[in-house]
Amino acid sequence: MSHHEHTATREHSEPTAHTAHAHTAHAHSAHEHPEHAHPDPTTATPHPLDPLTGAEIDAARAILVEAGLITATTRVPMLLPDEPTKEELAAWLPGAPIDRRVDVTLMDVGTNAVVEAIVSVTKNAVVSQRGHDASAAPYGQPQYLFEEYERAEGIVKASPEWRAAMTRRGLADRIDLAFCTPLAPGFVGRANEVGRRVIRSLTFLRDSEDDIPWAHPVEGLIVHIDLVTNEVIGIEDEGDTPVPAGSGRYAPDAVGPARTSLKPIEIVQPEGPSFHVGGSLVDWENWSMRVGFNAREGLVLGDVRFDGRPVLARASVPEMVVPYGDTSPTRFWISYFDAGEYLLGKNANHLELGCDCLGVIRYFDGYVADDHGHAVQIPNVVCMHEEDYGVLWKHTEQGPVGSHVRRSRRLVVSYFSTIGNYDYGFYWYFYLDGSIQVEAKATGIVFVGAGMPGSSNPHAPEIAPGVFAPVHQHLFCARLDVAIDGDDNRLVEIDAARIPMGPGNEFGNAFTWTETPLRTEKEAQREADASVARVWEVQSASRTNYVGKPTAYHLLPQPTALLMADPASTVAARAAFATKHLWATAYDREERWPSGRYPNAHQGGAGLPAYTADDRSIDGGDLVLWHTFGLTHIPRPEDWPIMPVDYSGFWFKPYGFLDVNPAMDVPESSQAHRPAGAGGCAGCGDACTC
Repeated sequence: MSHHEHTATREHSEPTAHTAHAHTAHAHSAHEHPEHAHPDPTTATPHPLDPLTGAEIDAARAILVEAGLITATTRVPMLLPDEPTKEELAAWLPGAPIDRRVDVTLMDVGTNAVVEAIVSVTKNAVVSQRGHDASAAPYGQPQYLFEEYERAEGIVKASPEWRAAMTRRGLADRIDLAFCTPLAPGFVGRANEVGRRVIRSLTFLRDSEDDIPWAHPVEGLIVHIDLVTNEVIGIEDEGDTPVPAGSGRYAPDAVGPARTSLKPIEIVQPEGPSFHVGGSLVDWENWSMRVGFNAREGLVLGDVRFDGRPVLARASVPEMVVPYGDTSPTRFWISYFDAGEYLLGKNANHLELGCDCLGVIRYFDGYVADDHGHAVQIPNVVCMHEEDYGVLWKHTEQGPVGSHVRRSRRLVVSYFSTIGNYDYGFYWYFYLDGSIQVEAKATGIVFVGAGMPGSSNPHAPEIAPGVFAPVHQHLFCARLDVAIDGDDNRLVEIDAARIPMGPGNEFGNAFTWTETPLRTEKEAQREADASVARVWEVQSASRTNYVGKPTAYHLLPQPTALLMADPASTVAARAAFATKHLWATAYDREERWPSGRYPNAHQGGAGLPAYTADDRSIDGGDLVLWHTFGLTHIPRPEDWPIMPVDYSGFWFKPYGFLDVNPAMDVPESSQAHRPAGAGGCAGCGDACTC
């Protein structure tokens, strides 16, 4: 879970479109809203929800330098857009100027002094600034710098204690090929770490410069580093477990020739895609949305509408925690926050056509700041395309009506981030029936330790000879600023309910449902329950549908274990969001991070526990849903050397938001009724179903 070297090069050009075909807007776009016009993004005034550009990031840095807030020892752990308030959004008119602001965390590498500044690039001024004392309870360090990973490895390799430990283990001749991975330390209350900027380092070996180090862990060797004083503050050297000798290589030269049995699948759209892009605005069929990107959350979607009606004001996955269930000294403290400690967006991938995305693709570039606050372009960071998704609806009726079927299609908006050994894909799917699906994909290399081959470990199965992969979880938190037909929403829990056999249910077949209003923030701290098909309904408090019921959407959770760590553990205090499947809060612009702004080395209680402490009303107001979903991973040999993608996620589906199936006017597939051999499905019984 350690950091890998970021490969993006520094650029100052604006993002460019990458699509093979132009396409005009369709009849279902919400063009009655003036903000949904399609200006030329190279010349038009920015929309308030547009992501930061490279020029804006560099302008913010110049303002901070002029103000004396950036010096030779200042670094920028995190730089994000300071998004407009909802009042500013409501008052904005297309073409009018908007105050473009940047939220910058500044840290002095010599003193660990931290300043948070809001910079207006429109007004060319520092709007506000305040200090953050990371040395005082409840602590909380800014996000790690890329330069700190390389610095930490240098400190370890220069340490006489580490070199002595390697020599004692008979590894002196492999020191030059060692990989010292830097890891967030969690919070375990050690006196020599509290209030300090600490990172831990584990050691892995390479057989050669191009070897994969993860397969060769040096078990029981842990180095503790202070990144301000640049010194080793502790070292543990436990045991004499042999370093596994097997290979973790996975490139073609190690795997062997690729199979030749798979025939090509080609995705073509000869008339181009069905979406239209203007700046950050995307229109696709009934859907419209703003596509944004920042260094911490990665992909952010804003002003999501169906048929011009608001569904989500803002949506993202702003945090994830990866807690390990191993009790060994090497790993008991591991509980990575891949957004809050490492920055998912800053570690995002440059995506490649035909590899990460397939079909007719529209890419969006992203801009983040490097450690010194300079703009860095990540080309093709967000991928958007259409996918066929099987049957949308179908019915066969006897007589002249016959058989009718329509194929489903979805718009896919996604990005990938690599945090050390793991790779995460975040996919937002938009369907023709008004549904939204969110899916997180976990792949990469499982984090391993060493053990005696053939031995048993209750916390880590052996997945290769001498290679043991600890049990762990990947728990994500989605933040949905819901806006079902506006900001006046209510939240209701819906359960299926059995009815006892008896009067009125003589045959015992009856069941019904219950509706439980969740009116306050503490009432809305809920767990999923698949045994009663539990869903959470977000209702409009003012708009009704064709049958007189509130227009609504359902949040449908998928089976997810909550945090397995003990409730009294420090990881439970730091990752409290992962102890419930659902939280709901009254909207507050400052409340964006499930575990607080600085989960790194924080003792806990920040984020959702603090946000909900006052138990505010969420009944009929502007509310935000926070949904925990994810994976509990007991690794297997098939996860080695690279883990096949594992999936988790949830659905957000209309429930009375629309009066009828909105996809009744979808046309037949262009491949319907073709003869066999001409691209159709003749011979399987239904040309449109296959």
